[in-house]
Amino acid sequence: MSVLQKFFKDTVIYGLAIVLPRLINFLLVKLHTDVLPNEGYSENTEFYVVAAFFNVILTYGLETSFFRFFSRQQEKAKVLSTALISIVVSTIGFGLLLFVFSDSITDLLRINKDFYTILVSITLLDTLIVIPFAYLRVTGRPLKFAALKLLNVGVIVILNILFLSATLGSEMLRNLFPVENPVEYIFIANLIASAIILVAVLPFVFKIKMVFDKAIFKQLIRYGLPIMVAGLAFVINENLDKWLLPYYKGEFINGAYSACYKLAVFMTLFIQAFRMGAEPFFFNHSEEVNAKQTYATILKYFTIVGALGLLLITVYLKLIQPLFIGQESYLLALDIVPIILLANLCLGIYHNLSIWYKLTDKTQYGMYISIIGAIITVAINVIFIPKIGIMACAYATLLAYGSMMLISLAIGRRHYFVPYELGKIALYLVVSTALAFLSYYQFEGDILIGTLFLCVFILMVVFFEKNDLKKLLRKR
Repeated sequence: MSVLQKFFKDTVIYGLAIVLPRLINFLLVKLHTDVLPNEGYSENTEFYVVAAFFNVILTYGLETSFFRFFSRQQEKAKVLSTALISIVVSTIGFGLLLFVFSDSITDLLRINKDFYTILVSITLLDTLIVIPFAYLRVTGRPLKFAALKLLNVGVIVILNILFLSATLGSEMLRNLFPVENPVEYIFIANLIASAIILVAVLPFVFKIKMVFDKAIFKQLIRYGLPIMVAGLAFVINENLDKWLLPYYKGEFINGAYSACYKLAVFMTLFIQAFRMGAEPFFFNHSEEVNAKQTYATILKYFTIVGALGLLLITVYLKLIQPLFIGQESYLLALDIVPIILLANLCLGIYHNLSIWYKLTDKTQYGMYISIIGAIITVAINVIFIPKIGIMACAYATLLAYGSMMLISLAIGRRHYFVPYELGKIALYLVVSTALAFLSYYQFEGDILIGTLFLCVFILMVVFFEKNDLKKLLRKR
C-alpha cells in the first residue's frame, strides 16, 4: 500500500469517527428548530460560542504540541504523562477561576446565569479527555476513537429526543431535571454525555505512569501557546457573527442565521475528517524523501473533493433544506449557505497549507495569520451588520478565511516550499464557485441546470486527472 493510499485509508477511518457522530448530531437541528422558537435556538448557539472560547483557552494548543513532540521524541511515555498532568492541573485551576468570578464573566459574555454552571462543567469535562483522544489518534487506534465518539453523540441524541419530545418517558425524565427554559435540556444532555465519556477513558488514564518532565513541558508550552492564540482568533472568525447578531439585529434573526449556517455542516465535516487523519499523518511522514510531493498531491485532491462538495450541496440545497429545517421563520437566512460553504472550503485549504509552520516549528506565523483573519471578521461584522444584516456575517467569514488561505500560501512558499499545482487548484476552485453561485443566485436553484453544472465540473476533473486517478486507485 502506497503512502497516499494509507493516508486516504486513515482519513476515511478517522473521518467516519468524526463525520458519523456529528452527522447524527446534526439531525437534531430538525428537532431543535421544530421545538424551539428562533430566540431559543439563538440562546443555544450563543451557549456553544462561549464554550468554544473556553475550550481553546483550556487546551492552550496542547493537542497539536502533543502530536508534534510525541511523533519525534524517543521518550514518548514522558510526553504523554507530562501533557496529561499539565492539562489536568490547568483545567482544575482554570475551573476554579471560572466559578469564583462567575458573576463578572456572565455579565461580560452576556450568558444566562442559569446556564453558566452547566457551560463551565461541560468545558472542563471535555478538556480532560483531549490528551487521551489525541493519544488514540497519534498511535493509530481509530476503532476505539470512533467507538467513544459514537457513544458520546448517541447519549446526546437519545437524551435530546427524550427531553424534548412529548412521550410519557420524557415527562418522567423532565420531572427529574425541572427547568424553566426548554433549551436548557440540550445543555443537560451534553453534560451527561461528557461525564460518561470521561468515565470511559479513566481506565486508560490510570494505566499511565505519571512523570512530569519540565523540559518537555517547556517545549509543549512554547510550541502550543501561539496555536492557542491562533485558536482564539479562529473562534472569533467562526463565531463572532453569532455573538454580535443578537446585539445588532435581535435573537430572532440570530436564530435563523445560526440554523441556516448549520446547513454548511457537510463541508465542515469534510474538513474535520480530513484534519483528523492529516495532522498526525503529516507529522509522522515529514522525514520521508517525497514528503513535499505527497503534501502537494493531497492538497490537490482535497480541493477537488471540497469543490465538488460545494457544488453538490449548493445545487441540491432546496431539496436538502426541508430535511433539516422545517419552520418557515428560520429560512430568511438561507441565502448565506453557498457563501459559508465556500468560506469553509477556503478554511480547509488553509489548514492544509498550514503544515509549513507546524513542521518548521514557526507556529507564531499561524498566530499572526489567524489574528489578521480575526481583525477582518471584527471589522466587517461591526461595520456592516447594522447596514446589510446577516449577509455581512457571511461575507466576513469568506473574506477572513480567503485572506488567511492566500497569506499562508505566500509566506509558506518562502519557509517550506511545497510544489503545489496552483494552476489546477485555482481552476477547480474558481470553476466550482462560479457554477455554484450561478446555479443558486442566478438560476434560483433550478435543479436541472444545477445538475448540468455538476456534470460539467465532474467531466472537467476526469479530463485533467484521469492519469493520476488511475495511479491512485490502482491496487499495489
